[in-house]
Amino acid sequence: METNNTIDENNANPFPFSNLFLLKGYVTGKNEFWQYLVGIVAAFAGYLTFQLIMMIPLLSAAMSHGITMNEIAENPNILFNPEKIGIDKNLLLALMMGMFVFTLLFLWLAIRFIQKKPLSSIITGFENIRWKRYFFSFGVWGVLLTVLTVVSYLISPQDIEIRFNAGNFIVLLFVSIIFIPIQTATEELIFRGYLMQGFALVFKNGIIPLIITSVLFGLMHASNPEAKAHGLLIMMPYYIFFGAFLGILTLLDEGAELAMGIHCANNLLSSLLVCSKNSVLQTDAIFYSSVENPRGEFIVWLIMAAICFFILFKKYKLSNWKLLIR
Repeated sequence: METNNTIDENNANPFPFSNLFLLKGYVTGKNEFWQYLVGIVAAFAGYLTFQLIMMIPLLSAAMSHGITMNEIAENPNILFNPEKIGIDKNLLLALMMGMFVFTLLFLWLAIRFIQKKPLSSIITGFENIRWKRYFFSFGVWGVLLTVLTVVSYLISPQDIEIRFNAGNFIVLLFVSIIFIPIQTATEELIFRGYLMQGFALVFKNGIIPLIITSVLFGLMHASNPEAKAHGLLIMMPYYIFFGAFLGILTLLDEGAELAMGIHCANNLLSSLLVCSKNSVLQTDAIFYSSVENPRGEFIVWLIMAAICFFILFKKYKLSNWKLLIR
């Protein structure tokens, strides 16, 4: 059984943190705040580099289907609509996920050669990455999401259509299993890992970094198609609450393994199970939903998050709330 070996606050502690995860960001490698800024710039440079590469086939496909540069300038998201530009959905998904491969690569280079520390230092406060936690949280969230999808179909079959195509789905499954774990891990390592530890160095606590990273996580998704379709006032609370939920788990468990598993299950199962008009990932999923109800979906998400948190809270005894502070 894994134990939580948090430093006893009653003992003399020369460090500013009792939380092993925040402490690891303080004692491992070089940790000047400017170095974290360089790391984030490097990650963003990786993202932009592949985005520029990706634009070549997307622009070519769009213009070959009569879409003008003016139309693209007015609505850049049109490039990520496979039906509009006539590109294979699975190819588009692979191209979109490729941006995160470059992001993670550039972030790793900065951490490795500028800050002189291993990538694992922004994943867990423990000596080894706790993969059992990753797969358990993946399973919990995956089961909840699958049950929700099946129940939604049974309740409202008129709103959810089965569009299963074995050939397309097998390719989708292959692409998703390869790339989505990288995409979700990259986001978690940046927000719940790298930035959480970096801001903790400045504020010497976990609460402010938790708030900042959750808001930044929300802002990063502000350009998603569903945000443009339904409005930021509706979608931003979902994005920010999701970030805060994952951030709280990271601090309570002194590592990002639980958050990484949940995030991966969420995006992977979403890409495979259900697609809708404004889904950020347009895939050959099993179901197609013709109705979008973001308010109702947010309420359902809150219930799912509460159930998931309760299960993880009980299993891993995440009861030391002081870990959210220091």
